[in-house]
Amino acid sequence: MKVLLIEDSQEIVKGVSLTFKLRWPDAVVVSAENGGKGIKMVETESPDIVILDINLPDMTGFEVLENVRKFSDVPTIILTVRDDEVDELRGLEMGADDYITKPFSPSNLLIRCKAVLRRSGTRSPEEAPITPISAGNLYIDFNTKEIKVNNDSVHLTPHESRILYCLARNEGKVIPQDAIKQHVWGSQAKYFDNGALKRYIYQLRFKLGDSAENPRLILNERGIGYRFVRPS
Repeated sequence: MKVLLIEDSQEIVKGVSLTFKLRWPDAVVVSAENGGKGIKMVETESPDIVILDINLPDMTGFEVLENVRKFSDVPTIILTVRDDEVDELRGLEMGADDYITKPFSPSNLLIRCKAVLRRSGTRSPEEAPITPISAGNLYIDFNTKEIKVNNDSVHLTPHESRILYCLARNEGKVIPQDAIKQHVWGSQAKYFDNGALKRYIYQLRFKLGDSAENPRLILNERGIGYRFVRPS
């Protein structure tokens, strides 16, 4: 697993790198001291997760995130001293997966990284590979993030991927709406209502060739939640 840290403080870079080395020795940590270099490294290094500072010397972390989201869905955690709900909401709306304020504990950072990776369907170094789902006209491999319907590749947004991962990993079980939102948005789930989840479910069904009126893959248990049914 590769971690990209976009941070201009060498002290934080050293601290985060040491934390990963001690707790996740198989993880490779690379860093960029400014936003421009960070954007290029997302392209060239293909990291599994990005930890992004807001206050960078050449541009803001928001600008970095905006540029990255034009070509990559890489899971991203914002790391900042700015404990402001407006900034937090702005980051989430732009596609950030979590928001951590400084100072932070190394253990908290790793737990949040693990949660974001799990929600995105990417396994952390200590987790076992996930068996692909191949049934009917559907193929899902969460290890490679490859999804095919009738042998045609399907692109999902990060939130759609997390919803599918949550449901498919609990195949046949009804997952309450609040539990799905917690899985998808983590500590930021409080900002998203059931209507937002319903819209993502609608888009996910459409991309998977499922019917909103008569669904076969993602079934709605009214007032409770959703469950995934493997196609025959």
